[in-house]
This record gives sequence, C-alpha cells and structure tokens, in this order.
Amino acid sequence: MSGTAAQGRGDGEDGGFPVARIDTSRPHPARMYDYYLGGWDNYEVDREAAEQLLTLAPETRQAARANRAFLRRAVREVVRGGIRQIIDVGTGIPTSPNTHEVARETAAGVRVAYVDNDPIVATHAGAKLTDDGSAGFVLADVREPDSILEHPVVRELVDFTRPVALLLVAVLHFIQDEEDPAGIVRALTGALPEGSCLVLTHGTADFNSEASRSAATAYRNATAQVTLRSHREIVSFFEGFDVLDPGVVQVPLWRPDGEPPATGVLAGIGLYGGVGLKK
Repeated sequence: MSGTAAQGRGDGEDGGFPVARIDTSRPHPARMYDYYLGGWDNYEVDREAAEQLLTLAPETRQAARANRAFLRRAVREVVRGGIRQIIDVGTGIPTSPNTHEVARETAAGVRVAYVDNDPIVATHAGAKLTDDGSAGFVLADVREPDSILEHPVVRELVDFTRPVALLLVAVLHFIQDEEDPAGIVRALTGALPEGSCLVLTHGTADFNSEASRSAATAYRNATAQVTLRSHREIVSFFEGFDVLDPGVVQVPLWRPDGEPPATGVLAGIGLYGGVGLKK
C-alpha cells in the first residue's frame, strides 16, 4: 500500500483543507452528529441547531448513540462473514472506535475507504482515520456516486472483484426524494460483486411523528435537510440483496449485544437499520 491511500484527499492536497472551504455559516449534519455523541469538533451554529432539536426531542442523543452502536455490531458481523474491505460513506467526524478499528478487532488488515462531503472531516482524517496505510479518506458527495467509485483512493484500497461492505449509515435521510436516493443506492451497489454487503440505517417517523417534525425544523437551515421515510420505503433500498436476520428493524433490535431497550425507550429511537447480502 502506497502513501497515496493513506493520505488521500478529495482534491489531491497532502495537507488540511483551507479554512475558507469549511462552511460555518450553516449547521452541518456531521458536526451536529458529533455534538450528539459528545464530541468537540463542531461550531456554535451546529450546537445551536442540535440544542434546538434536543430541546424538542431529547431522545435524539440516545438515538445517535444507538445508531453508532449498530454500526459497530454490523461491521463486526460483515467482517466475521469474510469481508475485508469497506467503503464507509458519510463517515462523519472521527469518533473512536472508528470503522477500521472495529473491523480490525475481528480481522487484521481490513481496508477502509472513508467518504464524507464535509472538509472538516478531512482535517481530522489524517490523524484519526488514515494513519496506517490501509485506510484512506475521500472528500466526495453521495449524490455523485461515480465520484466515489472512480476516486483513485477508493480504487487503490478496494478490489471490486472481491466482496465489499458498503456503509450508508444515517446518510440517505439527508437525500431528498427529487435527488433519487434509490438511484444513488443502485449506482453504488451496482459496482459491488456478489457476496458484498449493504449496511444501512435511516431515520423514520413511524414511531414518533412529533420528533420527526422537530427534526425537520432543526435541519431546515442545515447544509442538508431531513427526509424521514417509512419502513416500506427503507426496505426498498435493499433491492437485489438478501436481508439478513432479523431484517430491517429499529437499530437497537439488530443483533443486540445484550437485552434490548424497553418499549418506552425504543419509541424514541426513530431509526431503522439492516444488513443485506448481495445475491
């Protein structure tokens, strides 16, 4: 593995991105998510929007943590199944344990291509995500799937003749209907060979419509707005995949490490998650 993948950036620069490229005038979902998880890599505008949502829907922080826990469990499962390369789209601000750290607890040498559209994520990637030569970062937007699949960093890290795990965790609810989220998923998964996995979580209003209205309000002025979808709509993203047990379920119910949360707690976690195996 050459140093290109270890230090790759979306614009080919070796160092950090110019401060001018980081939009601090509007909240960004990645930075708000960092705040929910207790991180410090966010700005006043992000904290204000996040606090607005937490005031209206305090369960948001718990949902973010449940989503992160799902990610860890799903990564362990796909690596146990034999996958040794991962594309993590919408990775967000690095929060340990990150995808490559979780994967390598199960198998050494798993390669990970991280993708995000926020330059601030890139400023942290070199130190926290790509320091060992078998992981890389790409500054790209999921709305342009070819820019991900054809990026030199991805092409160096990922062998598309072998199974790949594609992670779309808490990403697609920031894609509006007119932006064709199903088409984006088809474009990304179409490049994956048989035996690959799709790991996906998505926000929903199926359990708490009041919280969904709060989320829409909080993200109204963000760089990406929220579109919550039904169980049926989210299941449709797994077209061409066999969904693994227990199916597409609320994220705490997907192969939990211990006892699942009580019913009252579950009602506040408006996220479905699932893992599919490509036929």
